[in-house]
This record gives sequence, structure tokens and C-alpha cells, in this order.
Amino acid sequence: MAGMSEPGAPRVSPAVPPEPVMRTAAEAEEREYWAHLYGRWEPFDLAGAAAFMAGFGRPWWIVGGWAIDAFTGVDRQHDDVDVSILACDVPSLRAYVGERWHLWTLAGVEMRPLTPKHPDVFHPSSQLWVRKHGDAPWVLDLPLTPDRDGLWTNKFIPDHAGRIDEVTWVADDGIRYLNPEIVLLFKARKRRTKDERDFRLVWPLLTEDKQTWLRGMIRRTDTEHPWLQQIPR
Repeated sequence: MAGMSEPGAPRVSPAVPPEPVMRTAAEAEEREYWAHLYGRWEPFDLAGAAAFMAGFGRPWWIVGGWAIDAFTGVDRQHDDVDVSILACDVPSLRAYVGERWHLWTLAGVEMRPLTPKHPDVFHPSSQLWVRKHGDAPWVLDLPLTPDRDGLWTNKFIPDHAGRIDEVTWVADDGIRYLNPEIVLLFKARKRRTKDERDFRLVWPLLTEDKQTWLRGMIRRTDTEHPWLQQIPR
């Protein structure tokens, strides 16, 4: 089982400007394509996302690049904030937002609103996008986490599961984040420019047991993954 709850590294001075998001031409083109297809984004920042979720009575946590920043104490720019909840808690989220916000479920290129007539997501590992109404920008991306008997469950590796307090940690800002070694495991599947940067920054900060765990999980899913050449035993 990966990860014990633990504090992240001390944060750097807020006077240090965040690192810019680095993208290849192909990554930038793909981002523009999806924005043109689905509409504009004006995403919450981290504080805005936390305020949005503050009254939600079920577990939620930050994943992706913001979770990396919280662990390393080094800020970079982000396109949005990714907040995850257990798939079983979608009805609770719908009740929480009520008529104030519209929730849409996404899976691949499929997309539709959650309504009283169609209240279910496409599947437990799909995403939710949030906006106020049809003419408003999207403000929040919620990648759902499958659950089994109330356990957090890896959407790509079903036998990788654990309690929320095992796979996440709470930082000094009071926000819960996914453990960094698990964030890297997800990022290993994509290998985007920013994922390579995050890997180089996080790997030396992980404890030896977490390095061993991450190395084994990457090898389990892709024996030829280039990160394995950088983290030999």
C-alpha cells in the first residue's frame, strides 16, 4: 500500500514567481482544440477551489500539479485545479451544489449534464466539469476516483486501493492532497513536458520506501518506461 500521511516540504517564499507551464507544440495544439470544442475556461485558483468545496461534507482532495507544488514547496503555473472525490459521492455533490452550479460528466469525447432525469456519471473513473450556466465559463475539473467499499481505488490499477488518509495528506494550508508518489504514478502514463519536470523535482524528495514503491509500480505497468532508466535500483 502506498503512502503514509505526512507533511510536505516547507513552501518557498510567495515572492518567488511560479515557473511557467512548458508545453510541446503538440500539447499546446491539443489544449487549444479542446477549448475550441467545449468552451472557454476561467478556472478557480487553489483558494477558489477550496472555497467551492469547503461546505461539501464528504472527502475531497487536490490531485495533479497543485499536489506536486504542495509537497515540493516550488510553485509553477497551472491551467486549472483538479479536485477529486469518490465516485460514490457524486449524489452528495449534486445535492451540495443544488441549482447554483451545473455539473457535466465527461468520458473521452462524450459529455452531458447531470440532471434529475440523467443523474449518473458515465462511469466511476470519468470526470465532472463545473460551470454556472450555459453561457458561463468552466471553473472546476473534478476527476472522479473509483471506490470499493469506501476505499480510494486507482482507476488504472484496481488492486491498488487504500483508505483516504493513507493515500492523501493534509498540508499546512489545511487542504488535503494526493500523495506525491501516487501523483507521479498517474503522470507516468502521460509523460507531458510538465510531468517530466514534476518527476525530476519530486523524485529526490521521496523517502526510500516511496521511491521503491513507485519504481515497482511503474515497472509493473510499463517495463520500458524511460523514467526507469533514471531511477535504477
